[in-house]
Amino acid sequence: MSPMFRSLSNRNYRLWVGGSLVSNIGTWMQRVAQDWLVLTVLTTNSGTAVGFTTGLQFLPILILGPYAGVLADRFRKRLILIWTQTAMALCGLIVGLLVVAGAAQLWHIYAAALGLGIASAIDGPTRQAYVSELVDREDVANAVSLNSASFNTARLTGPALAGVLIAWIGSGPVFLLSAASFAAVLLSLWRIRPNECAPFSPTFRRRRQISEGLNYVRQRPDLVLILWMVGFIGAFGMNFPITNALMSTAEFRVGPGEFGLLGSLMAVGTLGGALLAARRSGPRLLHLIGGAVALGLCSFVACLTPTFWLYAAMMIPVGLASITFVNSCNTSIQLSTDGEFRGRVLAFYLAISQGGTALGAPLMGWIGTEFGARWSIGIGGAVVMITGVVALIVVSGRSPLPFKSQVVNALSLRRATR
Repeated sequence: MSPMFRSLSNRNYRLWVGGSLVSNIGTWMQRVAQDWLVLTVLTTNSGTAVGFTTGLQFLPILILGPYAGVLADRFRKRLILIWTQTAMALCGLIVGLLVVAGAAQLWHIYAAALGLGIASAIDGPTRQAYVSELVDREDVANAVSLNSASFNTARLTGPALAGVLIAWIGSGPVFLLSAASFAAVLLSLWRIRPNECAPFSPTFRRRRQISEGLNYVRQRPDLVLILWMVGFIGAFGMNFPITNALMSTAEFRVGPGEFGLLGSLMAVGTLGGALLAARRSGPRLLHLIGGAVALGLCSFVACLTPTFWLYAAMMIPVGLASITFVNSCNTSIQLSTDGEFRGRVLAFYLAISQGGTALGAPLMGWIGTEFGARWSIGIGGAVVMITGVVALIVVSGRSPLPFKSQVVNALSLRRATR
């Protein structure tokens, strides 16, 4: 088997990736349907309402994330995922039934987004940490990258399918199809053989487990740098559903098919970036900081494009840069964090990245509504570029910070990949 796909030789990992692919396609269809429903049916092109919906969906990770990490370190991750995936399916089913019945109101969507966010807050750290149990340590970097490839294959097809289906059968059936897609990942979880996974050593319940995780992070300047970067970039540079929705409706005045196409073209870039990462043995400092700077630059260029098709073309390098940064962050944490703390550190990472998105989404939606979508993208791109440049200064020879060499050594993952 090609080294790029070596993790797929593991039966349990193949089951997990296959089930997740189907489920993620449905999830992306639901996201597009949700934004389109709020933007065009329940409001009149309100970017603020779309931003608030996104905020509710990501806010729970900011509050519950650290506790979710404790759960992931204490209990068997497979059982946690079965419960969270079931809850997420129910959220899509309820909204779909309300829309089909013509009874959906804006507050219903807000409530469903919050419920989905609560389930996702518990699911996220567990899902990320579970990958390390499915494969051998030397295959973790490859498995994380293939996970990203699976996710972005779904991101490539989901929005395009959603755009076609919304125009053909409406938003309600799309929510129902999303709910049905969770059956695939639930079936794969039931078929995984726990005795073939890496041994699970639970962290027993004791006081101050969250504080222990925070102290561990504070002693790791490389982790502090990653968390600081994902906080700013999540808040200002990862609000593509909002900015793409506003550019489609308010700026270019196109329909749901073109809106779905933007997500698919972005996924072309992210899928390519994920497959390139799968060929590497691990992340490097260049990929982490270079991805951040490139994402800011590409976003800034995208906001200046005069036509829809030029803007759509820019989504490919935007996707490539974003996955390069995100995959480098994720793999760095997976490979360099001690197993007993991995769930909690990943929970902090997701809480800051997705919580930053939750806090930034209403702001970016408001800027897009009041001043125009281009301003929202441009300001976000500028903040992301500045974040990348500041991180480069911190780890370069120009930095006066005493822990600079520690950051460089840790982010090079010498101890994790030797």
